[in-house]
Amino acid sequence: MTCRARLAAHFSPFFFMMRRVLRVILLISALLPALAGAQAIELEDCRISAGPAYPSLKARCANFSRPENPADPDSPTIELRVAVVPALNLNPEPSPFVPLAGGPGQGAIQFYASYKHAFERVRRDRDILLVDQRGTGDSSLMDCPVDDVLGVGEYSVEQTVEYMQECLTQLPHDPTYFTTSVAVRDLDAVRAELGYEALNLYGVSYGSRVAQHYTRVYPDRTRSVILDGVVPPQLPLGPEIATEAQKALDNIFARCAEDAACNERFPTLADDFQAVRARLLDGPVVVDLQDPATGSLQAANFGSAELAGAVRLLAYHPNSSALLPLMISEAASGNFIPLAAQFQMIATSMSDTLAMGMHNSVMCSEDVPYIDDAEVDHDALAASYMGPMQLEALDAICSVWPRGPIDDGFHEPLDTDIPFLLLSGTADPITPPRYAILAAAELGNARLITNTDQGHGQAGVGCMPRIIADFVNELDPVELDTDCLSSSFVMPFFLDYSGPAP
Repeated sequence: MTCRARLAAHFSPFFFMMRRVLRVILLISALLPALAGAQAIELEDCRISAGPAYPSLKARCANFSRPENPADPDSPTIELRVAVVPALNLNPEPSPFVPLAGGPGQGAIQFYASYKHAFERVRRDRDILLVDQRGTGDSSLMDCPVDDVLGVGEYSVEQTVEYMQECLTQLPHDPTYFTTSVAVRDLDAVRAELGYEALNLYGVSYGSRVAQHYTRVYPDRTRSVILDGVVPPQLPLGPEIATEAQKALDNIFARCAEDAACNERFPTLADDFQAVRARLLDGPVVVDLQDPATGSLQAANFGSAELAGAVRLLAYHPNSSALLPLMISEAASGNFIPLAAQFQMIATSMSDTLAMGMHNSVMCSEDVPYIDDAEVDHDALAASYMGPMQLEALDAICSVWPRGPIDDGFHEPLDTDIPFLLLSGTADPITPPRYAILAAAELGNARLITNTDQGHGQAGVGCMPRIIADFVNELDPVELDTDCLSSSFVMPFFLDYSGPAP
């Protein structure tokens, strides 16, 4: 596994009807004086997907040129990838639905293709507008094609600094201009070029930050906002990642203890985990993992850092967290293969999905400089299963990574009456429900929905797709009928590899 995969695991996503085409052309024509010199977006038939092994779906796509530095029209240009998935209704509503991916570092097109089932009700009446944020997906990707320079199972500030310095030399563009404040101007430029008057924003995880800031800068162009796995603007990410991950793991232990079948099968789960962690802190174990493509066995080190990455990533979703008690019990008995295999699969997937260069530009401009060390609970960090490594790694990265521009008021809570819907899960290991409360502090027309025992991202949970569509259509968060969420499915714990108890 490459160091990119390991770092990703720890740092830390149809044809238009002629009348509609004519309408867009007329709108753009009316704006021609203001758009002189700009490149129009000429959409063409295309297919988008969640990746090479996934089925594709029809869309209309284009590349759109933007100045690398929007404040300097003569700066080098970058290409944004834009896709529109047309509404199913032949007479759609005028304002599209705009999913904004997380990470930071995931492309919106890939994210939508992965979770399109959650937005099909919205698509009945609205176009889905997808813009890979600059530096992600097919929008001038800012990634780091560097070979392994960190030893497996090892970590040091010096190695991280060396890796990031080499990463900077590989980037195709100046990383200074890949912040959220720049990206929202790209999104509005796309909106204007396509002739949409206003947007309905859905932001998941880091995407919730983008949605909030677009609303701050362009309130007259924002019709509604959904925040899922909420990142509040007033809170820099980093100091609480490890402690929130620990709370999520403790919650899994508590749920297992309260479940008769799980408690009977794994009566010493918390103690087993501490024993496994203590064993790996003494040094990594070597496991033989089967290559999924060739079937050959490959030796891999699995240490405390990999354990932390595996547990943290598996805790993101109840379907995968349901496996944790079984895997921890297996490791306590000396079988580390299940945890090691899960870590390798998920971390590699994250490495392939997240653009590290764009991720670093965001974190090093918008988060790390605003962390007050005096307010960091170092004792809680040290007591967590992740420890201080993740925060130390961010400090090391940002010691060499250039900072980019952020707008005035970027870290202030939004004060607006635009309709907001904020979604949280009580088992979310990174954006807990209290983050949604912080973000909603000054919102005048908002509804907070919290799903019990659900993880990071609520759009696909139970009847949430219907609730999202109702909210976007009616713009009345208070009157939303959410009773159906009480019966949302939560995966029971696996008692063995056959699955949960019948």
